[in-house]
Amino acid sequence: MTEPFGARLRRAMDERGPLCVGIDPHTSLLAAWGLNDDLAGLERFSRTVVDALADRVAVLKPQSAFFERFGSRGIAVLEKSVQEARAAGALVVMDAKRGDIGSTMAAYAETFLHKDAPLFSDALTVSPYLGYGSLKPAVDLARESGSGLFVLALTSNPEGGEVQHAVRGDGRDVGATMLAHLAAENAGEAPLGSFGAVVGATLGDLSFYDLDINGPLLAPGIGAQGATPADLPAVFGAAVRHVVPNVSRGVLRHGPGAVALRDASDRFADEIRTATATA
Repeated sequence: MTEPFGARLRRAMDERGPLCVGIDPHTSLLAAWGLNDDLAGLERFSRTVVDALADRVAVLKPQSAFFERFGSRGIAVLEKSVQEARAAGALVVMDAKRGDIGSTMAAYAETFLHKDAPLFSDALTVSPYLGYGSLKPAVDLARESGSGLFVLALTSNPEGGEVQHAVRGDGRDVGATMLAHLAAENAGEAPLGSFGAVVGATLGDLSFYDLDINGPLLAPGIGAQGATPADLPAVFGAAVRHVVPNVSRGVLRHGPGAVALRDASDRFADEIRTATATA
């Protein structure tokens, strides 16, 4: 049986540092690297990031949309990037934010979580806003394959509040409801459950939420969006030990030189380790 994602993630963060670096080849970043916004630029960018970082960071998180916009050839670059990153020891979280119902959700799950799929990833970001139960095909396949999920719960974008902070009839808001579902999925798992939440590092004091879901908390917002590693204990409290801070532009802007990318990722990993060590 494949070791569960949560256990593999805990070990990777302990050994390599608690850092997730995005692979986000958007137009402006390609231009900043001196690359054209075309398939060759996409391939060069992705290969550079994987070659520089996959053997040293705990997690790499490709944003699927930036590859999909180039059609089938872009997807081929994504497949290669995922496979090479995993072969070098990094865990891959596919940032695709899929969400649907029934057989369609099952097909999305098979695309990214079936062990024989070309895009098989260690974990997948998913949207629960067709109802948490709509994610069951992905939850079931993740358990079977030893993969994980990161469910959108309290996101850093300002528009998210109109849904995530809406109060249900039982007095809990939607974000808290998603966290409760994930805590139930992870009950009894050790050292860490495989079903995580996406919780923005820019959200400030979240002490009124129970973030201790016995699973990982993928935390975007560090670097270009304004949050710093030093902010993490105040935002996440006791659950900070399970936070997977995501940095994309804060590292990638140092490219295209491999040494500069490595130095930037090492600095963030060290700062995060220091900020969370005494929390």
